[in-house]
Amino acid sequence: MTEAVPIPHPLPEALVELIAQRFRVIGEPMRIRLLDALRDGPMTIAELTDVLGASQQNVSKHVGVLAQAGILARTKDGNRVRCSIADDSIFELCELVCGGLRQQVAGLDRLLAGDAT
Repeated sequence: MTEAVPIPHPLPEALVELIAQRFRVIGEPMRIRLLDALRDGPMTIAELTDVLGASQQNVSKHVGVLAQAGILARTKDGNRVRCSIADDSIFELCELVCGGLRQQVAGLDRLLAGDAT
C-alpha cells in the first residue's frame, strides 16, 4: 500500500490535469484487463495476448500507453518483452472503485427488495 500524501484543497489546475490523465489512461477496458492479468506477476506480450485473447498489436499498443504513464514496466528478455506492474497504487484505486460499486449495488438491491433504509 502506498503512503497517503495530503491532497491540497482546492486542487491546483496542474494536478487536476494529471489526475484526469491518469483516469483517461486506465479508463479503457482492455487496459483494466491487462492490469488484472498482471496481478499475479510479470508476463510477456505473447502470454498477455494468449490470456486476453487479443492481437499482439492491440496488447502492445495498450502496454505502451500504460508504460508511458508509469503504471507498467517493460523489460527486454532476449527477444521477448516482459511486462510488470510499476505502480502498485493502481490496484488500490481499483479496490476503492470496486468497493464503491459494491455499496452502490447493495443499495440498489435493498431498494429493489422494498427496503427503503
